[in-house]
Amino acid sequence: MTRRIALAATLFAASIAGSFPASAERLVTSISHHQVLVNSSFSGTAIVLFGTVEPDSATARRRAAEYEIVVTVAGPKQTVVTRRKERVLGIWTNMAARTFVNVPSYLAVLANRPLDQIIDAELLRQLQIGLDNIVLPQEIGPDIGDVARDDPVRTNFIRLKREHRLYVQRTNGVTLLTPTVFRAEIPLPAEAPVGNYDVDVKVFANRAMLTRANSAFEIVKVGFEQFVANAARDYGLLYGIATAMMAILTGWFAAVVFRRD
Repeated sequence: MTRRIALAATLFAASIAGSFPASAERLVTSISHHQVLVNSSFSGTAIVLFGTVEPDSATARRRAAEYEIVVTVAGPKQTVVTRRKERVLGIWTNMAARTFVNVPSYLAVLANRPLDQIIDAELLRQLQIGLDNIVLPQEIGPDIGDVARDDPVRTNFIRLKREHRLYVQRTNGVTLLTPTVFRAEIPLPAEAPVGNYDVDVKVFANRAMLTRANSAFEIVKVGFEQFVANAARDYGLLYGIATAMMAILTGWFAAVVFRRD
């Protein structure tokens, strides 16, 4: 079964690649920071991505003014349980649950134009470009798979992620400084999870993908918070004893300070 799935994925990728014309462009990208340090006062930041498309033929140079750029940033994968609440006898109660399996904890889609003006809807689905086209596997009974794009649970999951600024889609998120040089600002909210972030940059022209490049950056905790997290993970027993002792001492100190004589 595993071999069949791998073979099908390979054939699918080959069919997509075969639909693109041979590219005469080379894409070069650079990120302002490859590591973002997070501490207790972190309130969010932004990383700037710069890139240039280098034409290496007369045909490519002639179509340089037609370049369209799409940047997709995906954060660490996570498994999330969502619950649907209903009002029963005046009380809000969890009625149903759905588990999203290995979905991006953060997702940003940045482009210089509306996506449907860059490529056709079918190609958007094939390349999983945009929040409406990203695959979000879910546990549905004994199976795992994506559902229809208008599924209420899927729609509300994306809505909540957008409210927390963890899912972002901006059709003006990429600025073409020249016909071949572009800039994109990747917003990172205070709730952005720690881990590795993959950056995928695609170049289109005449509603076809010409070339792409990948990069990455990392969000890392630093300071006392990281020390506590490492201690809890690596020295669980000692961390538990220390925490219990601190609680006892705090209670004793409060009793001494506030006791009534």
